[in-house]
Amino acid sequence: MGKSQETFSKKEKEKKRLKKRQDKEAKREERKANPKKSGFEDMISYVDENGNPSDTPPDPSKKIEFKLEDIELGVPKRTKEEDVNPIRSGKVEFFNDEKGFGFIKENETNEKFFVHVSSLTEEIEENDKVSFELEQGMKGLNAVRVKKI
Repeated sequence: MGKSQETFSKKEKEKKRLKKRQDKEAKREERKANPKKSGFEDMISYVDENGNPSDTPPDPSKKIEFKLEDIELGVPKRTKEEDVNPIRSGKVEFFNDEKGFGFIKENETNEKFFVHVSSLTEEIEENDKVSFELEQGMKGLNAVRVKKI
């Protein structure tokens, strides 16, 4: 006589499939019985006065009105006050005579600016106090018209 084609592992797999199907059906019935509100209102998110996301609408009393002309996109335009004195002062932090370049540290902001030998009006050395102007170079601001003080 032939052996049964159903083995223990086949029976277990079939039981798991039936259990999974029953669980899925039970979940479907539960969703039908207790429908959630799912729509546009649940997807809306608000931003409070501090810029943080919130699920409640903002308070109309805290609303601030802006004029369209007051909004600036990009870099703000320079005012005349910023261009009063283009000559700055600083100290030579590093200078290499052989290669012909160095760096000047500005006194006010402590920023370092590149200087090339072609921008010098007289010879400078490290730790010299100098006056200079700034111009836009290929990789940032460069010190030009450098003079000893």
